[in-house]
Amino acid sequence: MTLSIATAREQPGLAEKASGLAANVWPEYNKHGDVLNEFWARLESEFGDFQFVLYDDEDDSILAQGHSIPLSWDGTPGGLPNGIDGLVRGAFELREAGREPSTLSALAIEILPAHQGKGLSARMIDAMRSIAKANGLSNVIAPVRPSWKERYPLAAIERYARWTRADGLPFDPWIRTHIRLGGEILRPEPESLRITGTVAEWEEWTTMRFPESGTYVFPHGLAPLMIDRESDHGSYWEPNVWMLHPLA
Repeated sequence: MTLSIATAREQPGLAEKASGLAANVWPEYNKHGDVLNEFWARLESEFGDFQFVLYDDEDDSILAQGHSIPLSWDGTPGGLPNGIDGLVRGAFELREAGREPSTLSALAIEILPAHQGKGLSARMIDAMRSIAKANGLSNVIAPVRPSWKERYPLAAIERYARWTRADGLPFDPWIRTHIRLGGEILRPEPESLRITGTVAEWEEWTTMRFPESGTYVFPHGLAPLMIDRESDHGSYWEPNVWMLHPLA
């Protein structure tokens, strides 16, 4: 197996072939971001140089897909966008204003379940570094979705991000992977991705019932869900942890 990276602009056919990959990676509720879904379908057409796939040269089979977007960032934790929602909206506004970006931000790394645990995440992060350099950008940042946070949905992300193992490395496996690849934590982001829907939608997304108004934890959720049956509304803020991958 010989693995290669191609952007959506370089190989639009491969990018189209990978379009269904997310269905095998993300929990259903996570596909319904209020702001993210306004812009997601425009990523390949308007930011094709920053969407890419990892594929097998021998048969063009897709192993993983990466999404990223260029933004303007002043290099300080305080200057980071307000989560994924602020990142995406700001990046499109920057493009529409004709202003130059300075930094590349990851949006998602999607590795097919059959190929997870094989070290491909390192290859995908390296690809983002290469894309950033090729486009004259100075850093790579990422609003990391902690993989074990779903086990501790009631713990504030500010505390969770500080948890460590006995060896001093981060408790969370995905944050730990970023650290091992040269990343560093910039700040936790408690309100990164906003997802709202009707009670029926949330029941479908989570395969749960919500008999009364209140706060609920649900499978794969990183934080509690607020249900208001009177207004037929469920609201959720997904937390993330901002991390930096310097290019120097």
